[in-house]
Amino acid sequence: MTEYFILKYLHILSSTILFGTGLGIAFFKWMTDRSDDIRSIRIVAERTVFADWIFTTPAVILQPLSGLVLAHLSGYPIFTGWVFYAICLYVVAGCCWLPVVWLQIRMRDIARIADSTNTQLPPQYWTFARAWFWLGIPAFTALLVVYWLMVVKPDF
Repeated sequence: MTEYFILKYLHILSSTILFGTGLGIAFFKWMTDRSDDIRSIRIVAERTVFADWIFTTPAVILQPLSGLVLAHLSGYPIFTGWVFYAICLYVVAGCCWLPVVWLQIRMRDIARIADSTNTQLPPQYWTFARAWFWLGIPAFTALLVVYWLMVVKPDF
C-alpha cells in the first residue's frame, strides 16, 4: 500500500469521524435536552465535551492536513476549483464549530451546577442551547457539500 492510499484512507476515515461524531453528539444532546432530566443533561453534556476532544478535535486537525497533501500529490490546485470551495466550506464549518465547543463547555458547567444544587437549568442554558443548535445547521450543511465535492470532484 502506498503512502498516498494510506493518507487517503486516513482522510476518509477522519471525515467520517468528524461528520459522524458531530451528528451523533448533536442528536443525543438535542434529545437529552428535551428530556428535562437535569442529571441526564449533565451527563450527556459532559460526554459531549469529552467526545469532541477525543474524536472531533483530532479529525478537525487531520482533515485539512491530509486534504492539502492529497490535493498536492494529485495535482489539484488549492486556490481554484473544487478544492478551493471545499476549503472555504471547511472554514465555514470550523467557524461554526469553534463557538459550539465553547457553548458546549459552558452548558456542561451550567448543567453541573444545576445538578449539584438540585435546581432547574437557568435561561442562559437554553439561550446557549439554541445558539448551539443553529450553529450546527450551516456547519453540517457545509460538511455535506464538502463530502459531495470530494466524491464528485466537479470541474468548475
